[in-house]
Amino acid sequence: MSLLVQILAVLPGLIICYLIFRVDRYEREPLWAMLMAFCLGVLATLPAVLLQYSSGMTPIPSNPGILFTLGASFGVVAVSEEVFKCLAFYLGVFNRRFFNEPLDGIVYAVVLAMGYATVENILYAAAYGINTTILRAFTAVPAHLVFAIVQGYYLGRARFMPGRKWYLIAKGLGISIVLHGVYDFLVMQQLSGGLSMLGAVSVYICLYYCEPLIREHLENSPFRA
Repeated sequence: MSLLVQILAVLPGLIICYLIFRVDRYEREPLWAMLMAFCLGVLATLPAVLLQYSSGMTPIPSNPGILFTLGASFGVVAVSEEVFKCLAFYLGVFNRRFFNEPLDGIVYAVVLAMGYATVENILYAAAYGINTTILRAFTAVPAHLVFAIVQGYYLGRARFMPGRKWYLIAKGLGISIVLHGVYDFLVMQQLSGGLSMLGAVSVYICLYYCEPLIREHLENSPFRA
């Protein structure tokens, strides 16, 4: 794998980490904590990938049936990736002192997801080369951003609403799994190129609707002057 391909595999996740860092303008997070969250995302890839391959449903074979693709998309890929990212967040971030406002749920969830997406990108880049790496920069990586914003929004609420903590964590996890499963199904199915295109476009539609989630936590920041 060339140096250019390696850079292209790593750069999208780092750019998104920088952008989410800048979004948190009232009380920015310590860089060491963000680096830790990124590393947690890197570590989360190991159990997720092991589970996916041990299931026998990934990688997707040529000409899979609809039921196989549905099972792989929702029951294996979406569940394993979102559960392990959420677990890594809960174990490494949720109860830490630096998680001191709801917006931090989104910030750390996004940084953690970018750690995951970066490792995933490197693996795909090594296997499929520069064209796939460039395509993923505009599809899979922004998709991980969407799932992380949704999950982080609810993690941020759960941190400061202890009476509804597990309900909110479960709700965020459930929604992120559904969104992830729909996206994976659309891009993995081989019935229609139009559906694959819809999967890519849906990421940006979801990003549009994620903006109010960020704005809500930002406007309600206790550090806002």
